[in-house]
Amino acid sequence: MAKRKTPKMEKVTTIETTELENIQDLVSKTNQGNLEIGRLENQKHKVMHIMEENDKAMQALQGTLEEKYGKVNIDIKTGEISELEVETTI
Repeated sequence: MAKRKTPKMEKVTTIETTELENIQDLVSKTNQGNLEIGRLENQKHKVMHIMEENDKAMQALQGTLEEKYGKVNIDIKTGEISELEVETTI
């Protein structure tokens, strides 16, 4: 049997402290990022719900105004009413 030319390496049971700290820092930053994404998704959900309610209120108001004034254009800056331009194709 041939003799080993390279010395036998001692079995390592833990990583170096700086390596452990680096891994822990990266995992912590990843977790913080995930928490922030979750917070933003929750905020996004709330805003989307508010927008949905706003759309429903807008549709109800449009229906009320249409009943009162008919199908017209309303300038949202001045409140001025103008007739709808109807396109006719021949």
